[in-house]
Amino acid sequence: MFLGVDATQVEINPFGETPDKRVVCFDAKINFDDNAKFRQKEIFDCEDTAESDPREVEATKYNLSYIGMSGNIGCLVNGAGLAMATMDIIKLHKGEPANFLDVGGGASEDQVKQAFRILTIDPQVKAILVNIFGGIVNCATIANGIIKACKDTKLALPLIVRLEGTNVEKAREILRNSGLAITPASDLADAAQKAVASL
Repeated sequence: MFLGVDATQVEINPFGETPDKRVVCFDAKINFDDNAKFRQKEIFDCEDTAESDPREVEATKYNLSYIGMSGNIGCLVNGAGLAMATMDIIKLHKGEPANFLDVGGGASEDQVKQAFRILTIDPQVKAILVNIFGGIVNCATIANGIIKACKDTKLALPLIVRLEGTNVEKAREILRNSGLAITPASDLADAAQKAVASL
């Protein structure tokens, strides 16, 4: 079963014995590998998202990892480890992250735009912090995505951007010349401090 349907968990709990001595499964749980959606389309089409956070459901459509939280600083980051570090340093500087949002290592301009759209539909979000380390992803691609997202969403929230890595100088120039109210940050601590101060 694990190999046939790309299951990551198969649980039968509880079993019970009926008065006529039959052993019956009263409940079962099966989880499937998200990376196998392309192979297990029929199974994933059965998914019931009625009780899921609509932002999380929307994020999965664009291959974004999103988890809503209770704070007011929206985070757009690439890489789970960097996302965790970003949330930690926001808290260190007395702020509260509104989410975990990982655009991944190969983010496109459209994914950045969709990420901004998801962040801005959250009424709790009062500022957005973008923290990108462009190892695989090109910082210029992110910068262009940020500009398009700001224009498409008519962003009126404070936006703090920290970029490092591949093509970062070009990306900084793109943001500088955009005419948009984007606050650059020199490092992660600077970004967190500016995000908290913007509230």
